[in-house]
Amino acid sequence: MADHDGHRPDLAAMLQPLTRALIAAELPVLARHGISMWGYVVLNALDGNPAGTQGALAQAIGADKTRIIAILDELQLMGLISRERDPADRRARLLSITRAGRELRLAVRAEIQANENRVLTRLPAADRQAFLRAAAALSALPAEEFTRTA
Repeated sequence: MADHDGHRPDLAAMLQPLTRALIAAELPVLARHGISMWGYVVLNALDGNPAGTQGALAQAIGADKTRIIAILDELQLMGLISRERDPADRRARLLSITRAGRELRLAVRAEIQANENRVLTRLPAADRQAFLRAAAALSALPAEEFTRTA
């Protein structure tokens, strides 16, 4: 795992090719289900969470709140999400996932994770579980944890 000077590669250098390959593997699954990557991200964010505003959703998923509107329009047209006026603020819209949206999200996730599980079998079982625990722990850290010095 060490490079020519005896040090390990940076995490981003190791994970970027993996992330790129995983995304490439997800694209055909998403296409078969007629949903975009951003659409899937939105469904994942909304499932299991109380209805929130479009602005809060955009911030939570790291999307520009003006660009996400077209994605939300498409998801609503497909019957995958609903948008209702916020009774506390008539300018805001509250978002929620529909039953159809939840079913689609679960179907897409099942296909994606079946392929991930196939790839994960390349690791010994103990390493597989450790990798998944470590990935979950690191991905749960707030972004500022990665930019903090000392």
